[in-house]
Amino acid sequence: MTNVELAERSGISAPPCLRRLRALEEDQIILGYHAEINAEALDYKITAFVHVKLSSNNDHDLRKFEETLMNLPQVRECFLLVGDFDFLLRVVAKSWDDYQKFLSSELTNIAHVAQIKSSLAVRRSKFAPGVPIEEITKK
Repeated sequence: MTNVELAERSGISAPPCLRRLRALEEDQIILGYHAEINAEALDYKITAFVHVKLSSNNDHDLRKFEETLMNLPQVRECFLLVGDFDFLLRVVAKSWDDYQKFLSSELTNIAHVAQIKSSLAVRRSKFAPGVPIEEITKK
């Protein structure tokens, strides 16, 4: 969307709209821009949510695990958790066989991985990136 279109939708003129946009970027409210990719159109048919428990929970080992994941393109998101598991990963794969290969040759070979529990997604029913802006603007 162009700045002019954004300004029109926001009900303000283009110059102040652009200033506000740049301020949101500088304040790191807006972290970046991306295109939503149709994973299935690129043959990524598997989405798995993977809970990972490590055998060590010291900060060094947690960070080392996170650093290792940065080099695994199948891992699209990683969350450090509080609870029974240490991490929740969103993993994509082109097939069930590719996913199993990823688990056995990549994920289980990372230092301190003690337990893995996978849940395969059947379909995505909702996708709403970011946070509910309406709630923020009401305050």
